[in-house]
Amino acid sequence: MITIPSKIVGGSLNPVCSARVFPPLSLPTCMSHALPARPRVIATKRTFVMVASQYNPEYVQGLIDHVKKELQVLVPNATTTLIQVPGSFEIPIAVQEVARKGGVDAIIALGVIFQGATGHAGHIAEAITSGLMQISLANRIPVIHEVLTVTNDEQAKARCLGDEINRGTEAARAAVRIAAVINDFKGKS
Repeated sequence: MITIPSKIVGGSLNPVCSARVFPPLSLPTCMSHALPARPRVIATKRTFVMVASQYNPEYVQGLIDHVKKELQVLVPNATTTLIQVPGSFEIPIAVQEVARKGGVDAIIALGVIFQGATGHAGHIAEAITSGLMQISLANRIPVIHEVLTVTNDEQAKARCLGDEINRGTEAARAAVRIAAVINDFKGKS
């Protein structure tokens, strides 16, 4: 369990941030700035596939590098494959093909979408989110969603290139944990 420092804001408990929460007892409106704890190292052979956008390459490569680094620590015997697609919108179709082929413990979707002056980024992000969830449920294969929607370079750098709240590290940890849970349900070790 992760404990986030909290304070009372606008009548409800809220992680420390500048956002006010209304009505009281609403969900927090800011992201966690803590990574989940590192799971134990797994000696079992696992297979992970990353499907990554080629758009915004500096930031996406940062996510890829952090996923690889964390998986090497957590699952030293893992097989990790990278599939690159033109943009984030193309991620779900590639994830679907990987899931249908099978033989993977988890798929990690990586991309970075910058919010612009129009609602286009939101539409793309919503379609990706829906598609990834449908693929995961239909194929009983965990799909880790780290297609990030950011507002500026500062957010992208913190989440993709830095170490403190790197979402690639977070994705690797989530993939290892959920793969173990699903494999337990399926009767695999």
